[in-house]
Amino acid sequence: MQPNAASEDSRNVIDRYKGVSMEQIIADLDKDEQELQLAVENLTRDYNMGTIIRSANAFGVRRVHIIGRRQWNKRGAMMTDKYLHVQYHSSVDAFIQVIRQQEYAVIAADNVPHSTPLGQVMLPRRACLAFGSESDGLSTELLNQADAVVAIEQFGSTRSINVGVAAGIMLYEWVRQHRLPVVSTFEKS
Repeated sequence: MQPNAASEDSRNVIDRYKGVSMEQIIADLDKDEQELQLAVENLTRDYNMGTIIRSANAFGVRRVHIIGRRQWNKRGAMMTDKYLHVQYHSSVDAFIQVIRQQEYAVIAADNVPHSTPLGQVMLPRRACLAFGSESDGLSTELLNQADAVVAIEQFGSTRSINVGVAAGIMLYEWVRQHRLPVVSTFEKS
């Protein structure tokens, strides 16, 4: 690293990566690849995809699958997609074939009638969390091929939460279950 390279680095990276090349950052992140992948079914070129990709990067996901349209609004990703391995699939069947070869469970996130509440689920360690578009959710084809369909419990009057927010919640829940130790509990004294 050059003397002032870190202080002049305006990229949205944590301090330890300031002044470090993108290739070196990717190689370092790949050393800690966890058994979590993410898929987004891109039916409508949803603007939320950038937010979902950015959250995937923040939670240490290394592989993201985009099913359907290759074109998506990358603005919300804030260049974080450049640090991930993004794989495009033309169809649900092509995605399922790849993910099954890797022996990952597909966990679809959608608030459809047959879904299981997230609080009642132990997410598999080797999981690929799948999200759909804001307006349409996931396709029937993907829902039918998923190993489980999970919905985030809600207690207000709205029918659904934003898909970008839902992805963040699901990603955190997987990390909480598989990467974060329970250190202590708090009780009111």
